[in-house]
This record gives sequence, structure tokens and C-alpha cells, in this order.
Amino acid sequence: MKFLITGANRGLGKCLTETALERGHQVFAGVRDPEADILQSYGSQLKIIQLDVTDDQSVRKALEEVKASISSLDCLINNAGILNERDKTIEELDVAQCMLAYDINTLGPIRVIQHALDLLRQGTQRSIINISSEAGSITNAYTGDYAYGLSKIALNMLSEKLHLYLREEPIDVLAIHPGWMRTDMGGKNAPTDPYDTARAIIDIAEGKNKVNNRFRFVDYQGRSMVI
Repeated sequence: MKFLITGANRGLGKCLTETALERGHQVFAGVRDPEADILQSYGSQLKIIQLDVTDDQSVRKALEEVKASISSLDCLINNAGILNERDKTIEELDVAQCMLAYDINTLGPIRVIQHALDLLRQGTQRSIINISSEAGSITNAYTGDYAYGLSKIALNMLSEKLHLYLREEPIDVLAIHPGWMRTDMGGKNAPTDPYDTARAIIDIAEGKNKVNNRFRFVDYQGRSMVI
């Protein structure tokens, strides 16, 4: 399979990239810093591309680079994200920072999908996986994390709409809660190994774990999340 993974230089993105490579897949690793040290030993199986999801020109150029190498794509994983304004009350929120979270976490995937969709339409095991969060559940809403939660709710709605738009093609679309992981974002006290999450997500992309839920918001094992 051929993967495009954004935010591939650290955290879950790096684990997803490494897992896909270990299973023999070809990976285009989108990173803001092309000098990032990510798994250089995989040779031509891995191609690192500069990709800033907030910059349409950067996304366009990155996808042109991908299209110069391949004529089809099997799986796009929109993993790039930001968790900011964590402990702010509504009175303390910096609206500009909220807009940044929305730009990266919601509009970023839209930009990448716009430029990658023609390649995905030529793929064989076709899916779009948007890395979401339990913070994007209205039913289980909690105080704090306003910027992150609102951007992930929007990402979940994007996934539902995109699923309806592409279901006749078919290109599967999922918004996946990856769990609370031991990454820079999740912290060292998190209970989940990000490699466990990565392996389960790649299983879903490979079709080993079929997700048949009505709604597209699931956890990394394919179980339905509360909207």
C-alpha cells in the first residue's frame, strides 16, 4: 500500500510511519521541517516531503511531489495537530490561538484532502483517516481544551460529510480517537503506548479490522465513540 502521513516526524505520526514501513508499505512522510530525522534507513520505501498543512501552496507543492512519484494513493492519514490553550478559561482564551488550532486541526486536513483526492481515487485500498480525539465528543464534553475540542468536533463533522460524499466511490473515511498516549502531547503519565495505537490504525487501513459503524467517529480499535 501507499500511504501519505502528515505530522510524521514525531509522536503518533512517527509511530504510524515506522509501523507502515515495517509492514512493507511505501510512505510519503509529510513534515514541516524536511531536515527532521525520521527513519532515514528505509531508503526509497520512505520519501520525506515538506508539508505545512496551514499553507495551501506548501500542500499543493507537496502533493505535486507525491504525484511525480506515484499515480495512486491508498491511504491518507491526517495526523498533524496542535494542542494549545489547554487550561484557559473562556475569559482567558486567546482567540488567535483558537483560530490556529482550527487552522491546523480542521482546515489542514481539508487542504490535504483537496489536493490528494485524485490520487486516492486511483488507489486500491482507499481510505482517509483523520486523527481526532475524545475531546471532540459533545456528549462527553468537559471544561477546558476549548481550542482543541472545538477543532476536533469540526473534524468529526468533516469526516461524516466526507464519508457521505465518497461512499459511492468507495473511499472509506474515519475520524479516529487514538487514546491517551505517551507522546509529547499526551505526556509521560499516559497509559497507552503510541506504537500500539499505530499498529491498530494501520490494521484498519489494511482492512484487517473492518469498521462498520453508522458514524465515522471510532477509537483506534474501531469501536464506536460517543458523538
